[in-house]
Amino acid sequence: MDSTEVGRLGAWFAANVAGSAPPLTAAALPWGRSNLTYRVTDSAGRAWALRRPPQGAVPGSPAHDLGREHRILVALAPTAVPAPAPVAFCDDESVIGAPFSVTEHVAGHVLREPADAEAALDEAGRRRAGQSFTDTLVAIHAVDVDAPGLADLGLGGGGGGGGDIASQLRRWYSEVRAAQDITGRGVLLIEDMHRHLCANVPPDAGAAPLSLVHGDYRLDNVMVDDDGETVAVLDWETASLGDPLAELGLLLAYWTNPGEQNVALGGVAPTAAPGFPTRSEVAVRYAERSGRDLAHLDFYLAFAYWKLACILEGVYARQMAQAARANRDDRDTLAPFAAQVVRLAEAAREAAA
Repeated sequence: MDSTEVGRLGAWFAANVAGSAPPLTAAALPWGRSNLTYRVTDSAGRAWALRRPPQGAVPGSPAHDLGREHRILVALAPTAVPAPAPVAFCDDESVIGAPFSVTEHVAGHVLREPADAEAALDEAGRRRAGQSFTDTLVAIHAVDVDAPGLADLGLGGGGGGGGDIASQLRRWYSEVRAAQDITGRGVLLIEDMHRHLCANVPPDAGAAPLSLVHGDYRLDNVMVDDDGETVAVLDWETASLGDPLAELGLLLAYWTNPGEQNVALGGVAPTAAPGFPTRSEVAVRYAERSGRDLAHLDFYLAFAYWKLACILEGVYARQMAQAARANRDDRDTLAPFAAQVVRLAEAAREAAA
């Protein structure tokens, strides 16, 4: 954000953010995946978080819809879910070149790597972090979806977490077939796992009411305090209504036990640091706190890996298409994407076995 934009932002803050005292300063923060986050500080030292789409974002993309995220945060404010308190939303692109939202600035730690977890928390703190993170997911799934601001949230979002399992199976199979029209390859195991999952959808999957789902609930999308307690869940722009056990399955796909390589992340998750609860302990705690039956958890974990394989095949296809338009031969660069798709499909098969 350049000085001219910060100057215009200061004028907007003066008119729209009570108690602000421009001039402002803005510093980029390493938080958020699909949108950019800044710490905005005024002359009195008061701070806020500002989020805006990145340069070149596709207009209308759900992943960059900060107005939608703002409405969700407003709806969450009276609930037990720890989320940044919404302050204001601006759709006037003349201020900083894009729509943006402003929330309270929450102090804490975002744990992206095992080293981050070890630097911020001792082993007892890491265990509390895993437990609090799990309890927070229970709180998200317990939110009244008929409340104002959530009743019309819809099933799509932008992260693919919305809808029941049957609709998600249709959506992601359609997405992966479209991607494979570009890549020119078929991944037989994706086809096989699609048939297996369709044939083994839990009998009660379509009967249970849908819940609020975050869409990308993982440890590096929350902020914890010095004791390991979750103080804020971040990145709500792709939240929707969906199957809560599908979201639990995705969380467990991202969760790494000590000594493991994480297939979903293509590396090691922060939960590989000593002290965190194991994957099975997370599942047991979720079941105890939510009262949900996890008899078919293997199905949901297999579905999570399969869905990630479909998503990554889409990424591979887009990268191939960009290389073709630029008349570049990127086969060697893109080979890891192709191989990772297969590894994820293999993980789905292993989880379903």
